[in-house]
Amino acid sequence: MGDTGRAGPHAVPGQEPTPMPRLALYALAVCALAVVAAVVSFVSGSWLGVIWVLLAGLSSNMAWYYIRRAKLTAES
Repeated sequence: MGDTGRAGPHAVPGQEPTPMPRLALYALAVCALAVVAAVVSFVSGSWLGVIWVLLAGLSSNMAWYYIRRAKLTAES
């Protein structure tokens, strides 16, 4: 398939790394959109951007959780 970088300590030769979980990708997309919405909201002078910042923080934590959970299940 091609070179995917350095092999980890438990890597099997010829095995591709596991892709990022779908829920983590969705959470990252929500985080990016919430950051954009917060910037637009603050630029327009609305304090509603605070809610968007909170949503961005929540979704980024969700993304890290799903990425970490996928890595732990792949190792065991």
